Amino acid sequence: MVPMAPFPALPGAEETAPPPVSLSRRAKAAIVVRLLINEGADIPLEDLPEELQAELTKQMGAMRLVDRNTLASVIGEFADELEAVGLSFPGGIAGALDALDGRISHQTAERLRKEAGVRRYGDPWARLCELGADKLLPVLETESVEVAAVLLSKLSVPRAAELLGRLPGPRARRITYAVSLTSAVSPDAVDRIGLALAMQLDAAPKAAFADGPVKRLGAILNSTRSNTRDEVLEGLDEADRGFADEVRKAIFTFANIPQRIAARDIPRIARDIDQAELVTALAGAPAAGLGAAAEFILENMAGRMADQLREEIEERGTVKPSEFEEATTALVQRIRDLEASGDLLLIVEEEDAD
Repeated sequence: MVPMAPFPALPGAEETAPPPVSLSRRAKAAIVVRLLINEGADIPLEDLPEELQAELTKQMGAMRLVDRNTLASVIGEFADELEAVGLSFPGGIAGALDALDGRISHQTAERLRKEAGVRRYGDPWARLCELGADKLLPVLETESVEVAAVLLSKLSVPRAAELLGRLPGPRARRITYAVSLTSAVSPDAVDRIGLALAMQLDAAPKAAFADGPVKRLGAILNSTRSNTRDEVLEGLDEADRGFADEVRKAIFTFANIPQRIAARDIPRIARDIDQAELVTALAGAPAAGLGAAAEFILENMAGRMADQLREEIEERGTVKPSEFEEATTALVQRIRDLEASGDLLLIVEEEDAD
């Protein structure tokens, strides 16, 4: 509500002013809108349903002058109604679906939209312009050059330039030429293109899992015993060598510590694991053929701590394979927890050049 200065009273106005005129609610709405516009308020009338916008415009076109008493009465009534409002709802199934977006299932929302014949997007271009380049690039690569030209024209200059630079030269030239022909495209056509593209992008199947198969399988194999892990990877090699190689990169085991843990991070990892488990892992490593990983840990710890651990390792004696597996699993899991929380960054192993 825009504050208004009180109307100055004229001498004898109390006796001569006519009573407020009785008006319809449409006329009152037109008066309020007109006054707010005069006061410089930015009213998002475009958010109203089109039929209401049309009715408001017709009502304003049919009105002429309103006396001051009627104006004051309408504004007073409008202010009273605003103050009496305790809670407002969006109105209509479209508004309700927008309010509940992300809080009800995608399937339920789509079913309700189809039953009510509700358009999913008010302005599809607002959503399209928020998408990343990786999402939009396939559209530019597969759609007609005319559609691609409209899309490129609606994006921000930096995003359009980024996408254009990622297209093959011939394709980029055809699209840029098509941009020169977009001056004759009507607003309705642009709206229909945006709606079709938004629906097309949303029609992509929803992923059932947050992570890809490589990451999921890698996490599972990280927590399995080494013999089981080796057998699974051998089987994957036979079925799909490429997939097996990707899974190996996602797996992090005790043996990977020298290659994927920075030396400076070793003391922090050692502090965060139970010392008895650490001693068991280090004592059992040589027998498992993983003495290099154990030595890497000891060499990168403070001298006094390393000496103390070496003494405890000698006292620990022989470690059963099952005890070694349990201790190294706990150590690896702690490293994974630190990575997930952002407190530790694993070194990415580079592929060997062919």
